[in-house]
Amino acid sequence: MPASLPPGLPVVPEGPSEPLHSAQHQSFSMSADEFEAAVQDALNSIPDKLARAMDNVAVFIEDDYVPRPGEDPDTVLLGLYEGVPLTERDSWWDAGSLPDRITIFREPILEICSSREDVIHEVAVTVVHEIAHHFGIDDDRLHELGWG
Repeated sequence: MPASLPPGLPVVPEGPSEPLHSAQHQSFSMSADEFEAAVQDALNSIPDKLARAMDNVAVFIEDDYVPRPGEDPDTVLLGLYEGVPLTERDSWWDAGSLPDRITIFREPILEICSSREDVIHEVAVTVVHEIAHHFGIDDDRLHELGWG
């Protein structure tokens, strides 16, 4: 497994240095089209070399994560990577494999954000976080690097 994020990504994400949620927090309202544009902007900001290295991955936006049977019903996710990381693929993988799936969850992100800038930042961090999973980087390492 790689010891750091793929080349081209900063070590620590830029953006608000204080937590996005607080006791007085009000969630931010944003249309589905505006949110989709924020996700597209985050994807467009991925360096070309890194974007070209991504293989057979599709990005989706859903309103909210629905916990699966056996999961804590209060599970909240901002994003989810489902697939086989590049670091774990063998020669067998290509034979008819479905694309990896990255899902960005709109409602939980809006819930923790209080401004358009917060949403744009949180979407960017979430997109990078899930793409890093595609490259085989686990949650512990992402948290160490500030992309948790």
